[in-house]
Amino acid sequence: MKPTLFVADLHLCRARPDISLAFFRFLTDTAPGAQALYILGDLFEYWAGDDDLADPFNAEVASALAALGENGVAVALMHGNRDFLLGEVFARASGTSLLPDPSLIDLYGTPTLLMHGDTLCTADRAYMEFRIKVRDPLWQQAFLARPLEEREAIIQGMRRESTREQAHKEPDILDVSPDAVAAALRRHHYPRLIHGHTHRPARHSVQVDGRTCERWVLPAWYGRGGYLCCDPSGCHALPA
Repeated sequence: MKPTLFVADLHLCRARPDISLAFFRFLTDTAPGAQALYILGDLFEYWAGDDDLADPFNAEVASALAALGENGVAVALMHGNRDFLLGEVFARASGTSLLPDPSLIDLYGTPTLLMHGDTLCTADRAYMEFRIKVRDPLWQQAFLARPLEEREAIIQGMRRESTREQAHKEPDILDVSPDAVAAALRRHHYPRLIHGHTHRPARHSVQVDGRTCERWVLPAWYGRGGYLCCDPSGCHALPA
């Protein structure tokens, strides 16, 4: 039986050609052997709106994903904290399906909860407030009505401000909250959990209400990158 692959936090952009090339190789050399690929957020470093598909780099990413789909691999895409404005236009161009966050799937008989992971970082109250604002449909409608160049300038300003703020935050604030993880697992009846966002790849064994749950954190693609490969025997973290 073909495996299912999971990646997150690629942060693709023209300024990091090594990461882009590694991901394109992954799509042509590794992913075609899978039955499905799940991208759990932050495919792009940022996304200003689907009209940015006119950019040659963005179009190349969409084309590479579409080619994988044409080879029979189902590709599902979840929004991250950097690319939450990805929409149906990009989904159609890339042959991907947009996946709600969270999503519970049956993975070879094991209930598995998929998340980007930012909603688990509840100790970072400033970010959680920001997330509520930018995920509001009315905010997004007003933002997307601005010219593309203006949107990109605003996003760059947000990124600079975020970098400054993170430099003064304790490391634990930027990680998931154990209580938030436990609540998510309890809410979905104690599944396996796979997520990204924190850039702290690991396998955790989590105790919730006397039950043991598996939590996988996906790696960011700074440098070599990596992915999670799951089949009926379980899940295995592998380098890209």
